[in-house]
Amino acid sequence: MKKRIIMRGALGMPIGVTIGYFISIFTSFIWAGGYYAPCVPELVSVMGNEINAVMLQAALSGLLGIGFGASSVIWELEDLSIIKQTGIYFLVSSVIMLPSAYFMYWMEHSFMGFLSYFGLFALIFFCIWVVLFFSGKHYVKRMNDSLSQMKHEKDS
Repeated sequence: MKKRIIMRGALGMPIGVTIGYFISIFTSFIWAGGYYAPCVPELVSVMGNEINAVMLQAALSGLLGIGFGASSVIWELEDLSIIKQTGIYFLVSSVIMLPSAYFMYWMEHSFMGFLSYFGLFALIFFCIWVVLFFSGKHYVKRMNDSLSQMKHEKDS
């Protein structure tokens, strides 16, 4: 188990940095008026210059990747119900995501800003969970149908 956690965390780091980079491209496309904005202006202001802000954002994006990757082993704990797995994973990912988003100025630094960001995070988490749940359910049904068909052919 420890080896899987370490391996997934190690793989998660470059994935987290890559996703962070694509988010900066996407947000620049929407809000930067034709310019590339590698991070939000508030972060640049607080960090003193753009390179320091980008380095912090890359480091925190890497930590997000490590956290999400390492915690994905929760889904393999067969002794936990899907509800417990979901609750634990949501709690772990919230503890990783919310402080990172706060330090990268992805949310307004106010109580309402935190609540808005948390609500959006929970909504996105829920939507992804629903899609993956029904996708997995469909996959299990197909697998069971194949096994039933193989058993039927064997009995014939």
